[in-house]
Amino acid sequence: MNASSSILWAVDIFGRVYTLSTTGQYWELCKDGELEFKRVSAVKQCCWGIACDHQVYVYVHSNDVRIRYQEETYENQRWNPVIGFCEKLLPSDRWQWSDVSGLKHQQLESFVLPSPHWEWESDWYVDENFGGDPTEKGGWTYAIDFPATYTKDKRWNSCVRRRRWIRYRRYKSRDSWAKIPSKEDPKQLPDPFSDLSVGGWEITDEPVGRLSVWAVSLQGKIWYREDVCYHNPEGSSWTLIATPGEAVQISCGPYDLVWATLWEGQAIVRHGIDRNNPQGLSWTVVESPVQDNGILHVSVGVNVVWAVTKDRKVWFRRGVNSHNPCGTSWIEMVGEMMMVNVGLNDQVWGISCEDRAVYFRQGVTPSELSGKTWKVISCSRDSDRSQTGSSTSLLSAGCFFTDDIKEQATSIIQTDGDHPSDTEAPLALEEAASGDDSNNGARQVANSGEDAMACPIVSPLDETAPTLERRLKDDPEKPISDPESHPAELQWSNIDLKEANKPPAVSASIFAETSSLSSFGALSVGMEDHFVTDEHPLWAWVSGGACLVDSHSLLKWFTVQSALSSSAQSLSLSITPAQTAVWRKQIFQQLSERTRRELENFRHYEQAVEQSVWVKTGTLQWWRNWKPYKWVDVRVALEQFTSNDGTRDSILFIYYMHYEEKKYIHVFLNEVTILVEILNEAKHSFALYTPEKTKQRWPIRLAATTEQEMHDWLALLSMSCCESRQIQGPPSHQAIWSLTCKGDIFVSEPSPNLEAATHPMPCDQMFWRQIGGHLRLIESNSHGIVWGIGYDRTAWVYTGGYGGSFFSGLASSGDNIHTQSDVKCVHIYENQRWNPVTGYSNRGLPTDRYMWSDASGLQECTKTNTKPPSPQWSWVSDWYIDFSVSGGTDREGWQYAADFPASYHGNKTMKDFVRRRRWARKCKIVTSGPWLEVPPIALWDVSIIPLSPAAKEESVALWAISDKGDVLCRLCVTPQNPAGASWLHVGTDQPFISVSIGAFYQVWAVARDGSIFYRGSVSPKKPEGDCWYHIPSPPKQKLKQVSVGRTSVFVVDKNGNLWYRQGITPSYPQGTSWDHISNNVRKVSIGPLDQVWVIADKVQGSHSLSCGTVCHRTGVQPMEPKGLSWDYGIGGGWDHVTVRGNAVENTKIVSQETSVEHPNDPDELAAVGNDERDVSLSTVLVDAAQGLDRNAVQC
Repeated sequence: MNASSSILWAVDIFGRVYTLSTTGQYWELCKDGELEFKRVSAVKQCCWGIACDHQVYVYVHSNDVRIRYQEETYENQRWNPVIGFCEKLLPSDRWQWSDVSGLKHQQLESFVLPSPHWEWESDWYVDENFGGDPTEKGGWTYAIDFPATYTKDKRWNSCVRRRRWIRYRRYKSRDSWAKIPSKEDPKQLPDPFSDLSVGGWEITDEPVGRLSVWAVSLQGKIWYREDVCYHNPEGSSWTLIATPGEAVQISCGPYDLVWATLWEGQAIVRHGIDRNNPQGLSWTVVESPVQDNGILHVSVGVNVVWAVTKDRKVWFRRGVNSHNPCGTSWIEMVGEMMMVNVGLNDQVWGISCEDRAVYFRQGVTPSELSGKTWKVISCSRDSDRSQTGSSTSLLSAGCFFTDDIKEQATSIIQTDGDHPSDTEAPLALEEAASGDDSNNGARQVANSGEDAMACPIVSPLDETAPTLERRLKDDPEKPISDPESHPAELQWSNIDLKEANKPPAVSASIFAETSSLSSFGALSVGMEDHFVTDEHPLWAWVSGGACLVDSHSLLKWFTVQSALSSSAQSLSLSITPAQTAVWRKQIFQQLSERTRRELENFRHYEQAVEQSVWVKTGTLQWWRNWKPYKWVDVRVALEQFTSNDGTRDSILFIYYMHYEEKKYIHVFLNEVTILVEILNEAKHSFALYTPEKTKQRWPIRLAATTEQEMHDWLALLSMSCCESRQIQGPPSHQAIWSLTCKGDIFVSEPSPNLEAATHPMPCDQMFWRQIGGHLRLIESNSHGIVWGIGYDRTAWVYTGGYGGSFFSGLASSGDNIHTQSDVKCVHIYENQRWNPVTGYSNRGLPTDRYMWSDASGLQECTKTNTKPPSPQWSWVSDWYIDFSVSGGTDREGWQYAADFPASYHGNKTMKDFVRRRRWARKCKIVTSGPWLEVPPIALWDVSIIPLSPAAKEESVALWAISDKGDVLCRLCVTPQNPAGASWLHVGTDQPFISVSIGAFYQVWAVARDGSIFYRGSVSPKKPEGDCWYHIPSPPKQKLKQVSVGRTSVFVVDKNGNLWYRQGITPSYPQGTSWDHISNNVRKVSIGPLDQVWVIADKVQGSHSLSCGTVCHRTGVQPMEPKGLSWDYGIGGGWDHVTVRGNAVENTKIVSQETSVEHPNDPDELAAVGNDERDVSLSTVLVDAAQGLDRNAVQC
């Protein structure tokens, strides 16, 4: 069981807790299996449960990042004319030891661990960081009096001082059930809990990691657990919630939906749940769907409510959403269930009354929340594999050999039917896992037939079911071999919504008896008696709150493999991709040799055809870049020429009408530098750049009628461009990677003269090709290790393929392409102005911005007209108020200012006449590319050591920042295993946002408050280093990103300034001072040769200003590490670039003829310029006051 995987939790009738992974086929027993449970409620990071002793327990998944909580207290002192600063304070002063406000007395000795599940990480120590800057030794900050504004410098009027002491405690009870302290009230008798539910992790505007835990006691009272969050998984205390009656059961959804059932059979719905009041305000009663049978069980999701009445009928509540949590009406569903549970994405699981098997509701989508049919989960328990493995292997052997073998198998199986103990089964699995390859192959064959042996067996509705249950309770370890008690497996039952005029539906067991075939039908009758030795698990509870299933999930829960198919699968898995590549290469060499032999006798004949021509035509729209600017219908034709030597070249013709005269423009595709999709809501458009168009920032823009047509043209043109430049296969290890603001991934092969000291290759001549996938950040090194981070903080590792997404055929690799998804937020702003009569309202001045707008206020954006970024994206949430805005907000999410636009703050003052608040909505994209997910920790930043290609390191150093600000070091990262093995947590005193590691293991990191640190003593033998050294930031600047090369260190501050660290030497790696290099810089990347590349804003082109431009610093030399000037490359919507894999040494003397006719490496000569120019740009970027041209393209 791993927290990184999506798992389904269940409890069997004996109280044992099992988990089932979405990628697995077996129920695994919970690691801490000593306790017996009645029910559980799971979320992604933990699981809460009620044991048979009626006590509440929580199971927190083990993680590479420990759960840490920072305790803090302040030491206060006042200046005395005689002895100076001392502990003697005035009677009106605060306590000597207090909290930050000074109102609470907090001595060091008063801090105790909240429960036995915590331990202290270290002793108390002084925090010497103040506002991002290091303080003097001792950590004191000074002020005139309490309370006042503190400074790190002591002045003549500083009469008081204070310093902060911090200490960390960490949670130690991981991968085990930790008992939650019960409510202690000496005036009342103990009131044990009977039900609980966990949810609320996505309550509108809820902080990440916060949970809502609701529970019901045996006396019918409802309780709420306070302060349950990531840093406090146990919570603090129980709060009693008043109810209109005695409750029986409760269910809490991911958002603000909470339902409970009463003893009278009614349901109650909680209202008023929000960020500021997670307990809600009031209850509303909802009547049962039928009067005779009240509601017994209820389960809620995001927009759904499922219920089970006392007659075991299943009901679906229509019209449920956050604005109407009560819904409108009930719909009866086919099937009878003991209970149902709604999980992630509103997926539904249930436990049938007839066979006690777990069923999954198929066909649940956002458009059809009720689903289509129930399907049984045909998975056996993991412990059953050791019991049935030997018998199944003999069974498969008996199917192919003589009757003598069958008789031997029968005698052996009769002696191998006993179950191992709970402690022996894991040991058997560990021994099997540590075996050699032959044992592994045998284990695969042995386990192949166990699904057939342990398939769920549905018992009909007669007296045999209770008898079977009693037999299991009397002797649960005894196998049952009665041939009459083995009905067939339950197949698809095609359950749908009931209509009012239809008769009652036939039970599921009848469907099973009439439409299913026995899994053992291929066996003889004699063999059947011996091998059906175990019943399927009988379940009592199921929880899907940690199980992520959607329409793209490929589940293995519903198929039962036979021994033959599993053996074939294990045989096919034994052929590795490396072996496949070898025999493919051999076949290709043999075919090439045969072709050469057959053509040898015909070489003296002339070629019948000098070259072949292939033409594709179509109709598109072209953006005319002269007045009047508009879209024009055009005919396009792509002509591809193939010469007799096999080389190909292509020309794109665009035919248009001008004053009733037919004209055309043409583009040689070997001059095209990039093809990129444009972020345009009105058109499915893309841009075509050449070096000249890149200088002008005016690309050729074409639009198609449909997205599919646009992708077809993009794929065809991209493949033609690659063929013209003779680029094939995956990117090289030295490739330069970049990302657009849309998240599209592009890669360019560096030329040897790209970093030449004289006459370097211009950036605008670099050729960029697209790679499938969607990322927010990407990082690489020269050993081919590439990591990326999505907008949803998911980490991805490059698999070595190419293509994906809308690329197919020759433009995409056949393997190493996987499905990739990403989620990001779309933001809009609600603006209001203060009115003396009505107060704040949506009626602004004629000169004001739109009352619903984007961040700039120039474009109107309402909830109804705001769409996802492109048709590839789909909404996955409703609009909600975003409280995570820079500057802070009030309780309702508003920010205040004197006027539009201005500096916004979270507290209203007398001078504030306008206000705004940000709304967010999540959308999701599903694409494909050469990327694999790296679970389980969400990341914010990543950095890979920029080694030279000749370096031979056992493991590659990789550092990262988690989404919570933890600093991590990845272990066992190699070119053969780029994903690594595990994370090593590096302790910090505050959250971080950026990290970078240099070629000599120098690690620099930027904290969330803008301060920068250097990590000392990092080496291959000690990858986590020793301690952090606080480095002073540039004056009055807060940093946001750092990048370290071979010896250079560059940082970017929050105002867009680029700084270089002076004075770095091997003996003093921290450096001495900061030098300002440029302004208007968004991102920086320093390569293994100390080359400097940035993403810059407001770059001056020939006709317009471009935002998000790839720029290269020229003139970087060992004696001039800051460089001399800038060269501008592709631009107009770029967000990230990394050159940390480009270790191609600078060539001293390079000519165009030499670089073309005698390339060092074909893969490294992707784009060679047609001409050479001396870059002598004196200024980096233009002034921010200049405007943007309307033809500037934002990709």
